[in-house]
Amino acid sequence: MIVLTREQLEERLAALHKASLELVQNLSLERVLEQIVNLAREQVHARYAALGILDQKGELKTFIYAGMTEAEIKKIPHPPVGLGMIGAIQHERHKIRISEIKDDPRSVGFPPGHPDMHSFLGVPILSGNRLLGQIYLTNKINFREFTKEDEYVIETLAAYAAIAIENARLYKVTIKRDKSLQQRNEDLSLLNNIAKTLANSLKTEEILDQTLTKVIDYFDVEAGEIFLRDEGSKYLRLAMHHGESASVFWTRDRFMIGECFVGRVAQIGEVLVSSNLEKDMRFLRSAIVEAGFHSMACVPLASRGKVIGVMTIVSRKERKFPARELDLLQAIGTWAGTAIENARLHLQARRLAILEERERIGMDLHDGIIQSIYSVGLALEYARVALDEDPDLVRNKINDSINELNNVILDIRAYIQDLRPRQIQEGETINQGLERLIEEFHSHTSTKASLKYPKQGISSLSYKNALALFHTCQESLANIAKHANAKQANLVLWEADERVYLKITDDGQGFDLQKITNPLGHGLSNMKRRIQKVGGEIEISSRPTEGTTVIAWVPLDINQTIKPEDVSNQSF
Repeated sequence: MIVLTREQLEERLAALHKASLELVQNLSLERVLEQIVNLAREQVHARYAALGILDQKGELKTFIYAGMTEAEIKKIPHPPVGLGMIGAIQHERHKIRISEIKDDPRSVGFPPGHPDMHSFLGVPILSGNRLLGQIYLTNKINFREFTKEDEYVIETLAAYAAIAIENARLYKVTIKRDKSLQQRNEDLSLLNNIAKTLANSLKTEEILDQTLTKVIDYFDVEAGEIFLRDEGSKYLRLAMHHGESASVFWTRDRFMIGECFVGRVAQIGEVLVSSNLEKDMRFLRSAIVEAGFHSMACVPLASRGKVIGVMTIVSRKERKFPARELDLLQAIGTWAGTAIENARLHLQARRLAILEERERIGMDLHDGIIQSIYSVGLALEYARVALDEDPDLVRNKINDSINELNNVILDIRAYIQDLRPRQIQEGETINQGLERLIEEFHSHTSTKASLKYPKQGISSLSYKNALALFHTCQESLANIAKHANAKQANLVLWEADERVYLKITDDGQGFDLQKITNPLGHGLSNMKRRIQKVGGEIEISSRPTEGTTVIAWVPLDINQTIKPEDVSNQSF
């Protein structure tokens, strides 16, 4: 047996320390394991060395040889499985040094083709209480067995090896985590770019174009398409295609819900993936397969829990879409679906605004210009009756009618210019506007009319609310003149409970609401809509021979008054 002096042992440990420092600086796990096993063999002069690494379950996962050629390694039918001396170190967790392996009861022998081995030194690699692996050395060169000093050296190396292995594993985990974080940042950047793009657009075609372009570029696929579901329909139609071989995609431009990949995704609202379209019976478009496309991901475009479209990306490569990419595609589908739905709602809102504007124009024409023309007609009718009895009166009525027609012409011109007929005049309060209506009423009909309102007037009323009452009075007086055959009409305006009320009664012939198919004719319907639009209500009651009563109220806004700029700036 060889015995080292103290100086020789210190020199040996110093050399080992220097080599081990280089070892722990290496952050590649594979390179670290190779360095460990070679360094161990070199330090104790062993013919053979090996290193076994355990996995998280404690099973032998990696086994690295040193001292054997590739040809010798290939002769061994299988790597060690953790039996014999290797298993003993794994279970006992302490060093084993013996002069003859076959004489130890823990030995189980060697498989065919394995080199003949005798002396043995095995040391566990421990990190705290956790076993990372073992270092094995056999057949000490020129000596029958390994020495005590060899134990010290390999134990020291095992301690360094534990640190090096842990560092390499941590580095590997860190690199993997960094790549994952970098990938997530890139994913978030894509989502952010898509969100910014879609948030700035309310055009469906632009939304489809931007979404499909960015997705194709990011996922590095050759083509993509988007199908949209027609509202109220069971079909999805091909709305856009980007990329290669457009003609083969357009060979089938419509799918029923539940049909093929597109229809199935629309039905279940989940992403579907195929890595081999040629063998996937769910895919019905053979032209795409024949064009050389192999893989596909089909994504629902969803909004408020409803699938409104489907986006498909296809690749000529046989690629798989990992869970991260599928989650990203699902998020993009939700963004795009929401943007498409917003664009559709915006379009509907525009259409509704146009309809409302048409309705407003009709109401304004009816309540303003048409009523004025009707008043001129009443005046001329009155003049015709008095033609033989009072020529001067007829002459005055004709002059008044001419002046009124001139005013109507001015109204029409103003309306053509800004779609706003003459309303409450500049600087008028609601009671002053009603007084003007009664004066015009007196000039065109023989029915008497009166107006009562508080002495202080009604001044704290917003323009739109005052205008609603103004048109209600205008329509009511026109109906009295046309249909009631009344002798007297009475108007009362008052405030109560933060509301402004207007009551209009006449002693005319009235009518039976139950017997009229459409009790709210165009004029009365306008009255009701105008009052309700400003938050008020209107009640109409009438009986044959008992006249008619109209009661309307609107909210009183104590912070607003009718101002001249309201008259010039408001649009209805």
